[in-house]
Amino acid sequence: MSIDMTPSYPMNTKLSGTQHTGVIRTFIAAENSTEIRRISALLNSHEDITVIGYAETAAELDAALHLRRNDLDVLISDLTLAGCDVTPIISKAMQENPSLDTLCYTYHSDEVSVIRAIQAGAMGYILRGNNEDLPNCVRLIHGGGSPVSPIVARSVLRAIQTQSQPEDPRRRSDSMPLSSRETEILQLLAKGISFAEIGVVLSISPHTVTAHIKKIYKKLQVHSRGEAVYEAQCLGLLPKH
Repeated sequence: MSIDMTPSYPMNTKLSGTQHTGVIRTFIAAENSTEIRRISALLNSHEDITVIGYAETAAELDAALHLRRNDLDVLISDLTLAGCDVTPIISKAMQENPSLDTLCYTYHSDEVSVIRAIQAGAMGYILRGNNEDLPNCVRLIHGGGSPVSPIVARSVLRAIQTQSQPEDPRRRSDSMPLSSRETEILQLLAKGISFAEIGVVLSISPHTVTAHIKKIYKKLQVHSRGEAVYEAQCLGLLPKH
């Protein structure tokens, strides 16, 4: 598997005097208002951090980041909003505001999602479930660091190791063929779409989705979504990111 880990935004150097030195201005992008309220309350309880806005959809995030491009320090964002991949929006925001620091805060821990976020310009990647660490993560990323959950760091290392290893001729996609429907479902899994949402997208029942996924796992000899996506990318069954 060949993975280009070069960010898709210009690597502009932060200029002295352009970085805000007061309260850290943050923006939250999450899929539901309950999550947004919880994160906002946590961050706003610290004197050196303030939440200046939020978005629940990709369209809202795109518009807000453009409007706030000159007065925003840290973006805390999930990778998907209402089923839409927001990494292109993150990349666009980095082009408009190279001093913006993006912290991905998500459930997605698979290699494909992590690398996609890095390529978009994210400088931190934290898995949900550690809310108490968010304020320190915001301070760290704003100060030039890169907060990363241990399991995410492992994903990055595995991706780099896979990229550096010579291709094994025995690992061929035709040795364990997937049906067109299974490939379609696998591609949706790689985008972080839930099993239930896959059923809606493909107009099939949740039971049928589960049956297909079990077959995919068996053919790829894996036991989880992340492993399936990782193995499929190694075998060339998914588009390279």
